[in-house]
Amino acid sequence: MTNLAGPYRGVFPVAPTVFDASGALDLDSQRRAIDFMIAAGSEGLCILANFSEQFVLTDDERETVMHAVLEHVAGRVPVIVTTTHFATQVCAERARRAQAAGAAMVMIMPPYHGATIRVPELGVYEFFRAVSDAISIPIMIQDAPVAGTPLSAAFLARMAREIENVAYFKIETAGAAAKLRELIALGGDAVVGPWDGEEAITLMADLEAGATGAMTGGGYPDGIRQITDAYAAGRREAAMDAYARWLPLINYENRQCGLLACKALMKEGGVIAHETARLPVQPLHPDTRAGLIELARRNDALVLRWGR
Repeated sequence: MTNLAGPYRGVFPVAPTVFDASGALDLDSQRRAIDFMIAAGSEGLCILANFSEQFVLTDDERETVMHAVLEHVAGRVPVIVTTTHFATQVCAERARRAQAAGAAMVMIMPPYHGATIRVPELGVYEFFRAVSDAISIPIMIQDAPVAGTPLSAAFLARMAREIENVAYFKIETAGAAAKLRELIALGGDAVVGPWDGEEAITLMADLEAGATGAMTGGGYPDGIRQITDAYAAGRREAAMDAYARWLPLINYENRQCGLLACKALMKEGGVIAHETARLPVQPLHPDTRAGLIELARRNDALVLRWGR
């Protein structure tokens, strides 16, 4: 039975934001995507993240998607809502709204804007402290290269120890396993959730470093569960075998398709009506898409038959 109260562990994929052919929100397909992800073994979900195309949504659309998903999930699994924004006040208000709507946790990148506008460590600390003060649910810090903000393991551990609700960390940077080990060693019990990121491309190394959760793409939670379930049960060789089976698809998603992979898989399997990405994001080249489907079919990914 899914643990709705935490601590949260396991596979929490990022749900896509689903659009119709014109680029408008398609809430019927959105709900089907959520149902598939739960049926495929997701132990929780994350919405409005970068792989959800959060950067192409208006504030009103964010609210619409958040409420539609949380109401449709209806407590079946915990849901993490991404509330990233540069402004402390806006991020805190987004986090308050997410908590009020039923989010189990919020995920937030450090404040940044464009290629060069960053804030120093003190600003990052005060940013997360203020957001923590506004809510009573956990905060996951998303340590992602896109933010361009260095977050040392020592600094992350300090925030875990000193800021009440900072407790989970999605590590997406290069050398994630080494950073996870250092974070766990420095943060101790204050680091409730050291998590793997980047679509599970470094999942085995991160699990061996102590990761207790994985935030992946949403196309094949069933495949990721084969790895994490075996590892959690102490069957390391079985986990390694599963990782070897699924790694070509994980790599293809990460290196060739990015956020478009999940939608292409869901469209191919009849889960959603359209795989539209909102402009200016361009669609996958047909050959790239075909390669993705071929790899998913080789592993009999549930997504290709769930909606048929």
